[in-house]
Amino acid sequence: MQAAAETETVIENDLYRITFTNRGAQVKSWILKKFDNEAQNGLLDLVNPAASQKYGYPLSLWTYDETLRNRINSALYVPSTNPQTGMNEVRGTTVTVVPDKVGLAGQTLKAPASITFEYSDPDLSVRKSFRFDHSYLVNVETAVTYKGGEVTAFPAWPSGFGDQVTAASYAAGRIDYHNDASTERTGYIFFPDYISRLAIKSISGGNTIRGPFEWAATADQYFAAVFIPDDPAGAAAVTLRNSLQVPRDPDKPDSKETSNVEVVGTAVGSLHGPTVERMYVGPKELAVLEAVPVPTIKNDKRDIRGLVDFGWWGIIAKPLFLWLKWTYNHIVPNWGWAIVLQTLIISVALLPLRITQMKSMLKMQRIAPQIKAIQEKYKKYSLKDPRKAPMNEEISTLYKKEGVNPAGGCLPMLIQFPFLIAYYRMLGVALDLRHAHWLWIHDLSARDPIFLLPIFMVVSMLVTQKMTPQAGMDPAQQKMMTVMMPLMMGFIFFNLAAGLNLYYAESNLISIVQQAIMNRTKLGREMREMMEKRARKKDK
Repeated sequence: MQAAAETETVIENDLYRITFTNRGAQVKSWILKKFDNEAQNGLLDLVNPAASQKYGYPLSLWTYDETLRNRINSALYVPSTNPQTGMNEVRGTTVTVVPDKVGLAGQTLKAPASITFEYSDPDLSVRKSFRFDHSYLVNVETAVTYKGGEVTAFPAWPSGFGDQVTAASYAAGRIDYHNDASTERTGYIFFPDYISRLAIKSISGGNTIRGPFEWAATADQYFAAVFIPDDPAGAAAVTLRNSLQVPRDPDKPDSKETSNVEVVGTAVGSLHGPTVERMYVGPKELAVLEAVPVPTIKNDKRDIRGLVDFGWWGIIAKPLFLWLKWTYNHIVPNWGWAIVLQTLIISVALLPLRITQMKSMLKMQRIAPQIKAIQEKYKKYSLKDPRKAPMNEEISTLYKKEGVNPAGGCLPMLIQFPFLIAYYRMLGVALDLRHAHWLWIHDLSARDPIFLLPIFMVVSMLVTQKMTPQAGMDPAQQKMMTVMMPLMMGFIFFNLAAGLNLYYAESNLISIVQQAIMNRTKLGREMREMMEKRARKKDK
């Protein structure tokens, strides 16, 4: 049984528009109606056309036998919304060519709906069934028999996503899975879930990951195709990785200048006969992912929120994101201004740490001559000489007498560091900032189109470094750091997300205001006088 010609059938609800072809019973287009793609000049199509044409379309079947795999995915299936016979009832020694059932060719079906594709010849029988509702979930059932025996054939999402248009976006591709039995776990010490994350460099094409696992997914920065097996214990996943040449400049698709990228995908199904599973294909949005129930091995409550990778500092990053989203929903309905407001609150909250740091630096400067005198007294002894040991005891006694904590100047910075990294990570995974506008910026998740924010960040860092007294630092070294540090940071952030640059640029601007005020206090004046006095002695 096979169809007479290639046809297409569309399944649609309020969230997506999926176009099936009966050639291979696979998906040629998977459009998400709530997301746009500037590169595609319209709504986002999650099917990567270049990669899929070369390495396979979504919902194709992956088998360990490449010849059989190609045969299954190139056959002309018969589509039906109400099949009269099951796969195992199709028999005979010749292939029967039949027209499409129920007039599905070129038709659009509104969800809730179901569609079944069947193909058979004297050796091979394949049946693929899909059910759709009003969510991002799709129920998938597949079965393949070859020469009378069941064949392991996994439904696949083999070729990345349609929003991958640059080398950097391909580099964000990965495979995630939740596997309680896995010995290779990438987990977070703050959360009970362990999510194994395979970055491109650790993915081997055709490698099998055996279950049990609750779900497995291929994902990029903002979207994912997640397979949720009905039988976690009998499930397995095959990792897929292939090379592809893409235009170096997406705006010049016909250019001869290309980049070599790696396309990742996965195929997930049962190792023991037909596959029954659900698929989530959509955004990595926390509220949406939380609503996707997952049958678990331990029968505890689970979902697929682990797809959103807040990193090691997720205990800070996730609350920051929820706070930012609350600000957007309840105070200012613009993500850029929400970042501005949040950054202002964070900077003001961290002001006591800056004051503590400044006091500690002043105390260190006050006792610097005494410390130097102690070091001079013992400099004739080598580090291994026992006679040098009293030096540390004398310095420690001096610290205690003057009430100085040697780590006091660094501690506030160390406290801020995980906070800043968490904010960086939060902005990197926040789907809500994708294509979010602010003033001249059309996409806060992409780089500043005119690089105004990175430039302002560098200039503001130069001003901040020059205004901030550096205790114990040689003036020449301080001058070099004043220039080198901002330039290095500018190089790092030049192509990073505009939302992140907005955060850092505003933080620096607020720091300039804070430092200007602090420099006019009694504490600030004393520090600057000591620095100038030390510089004059150095010149002599």
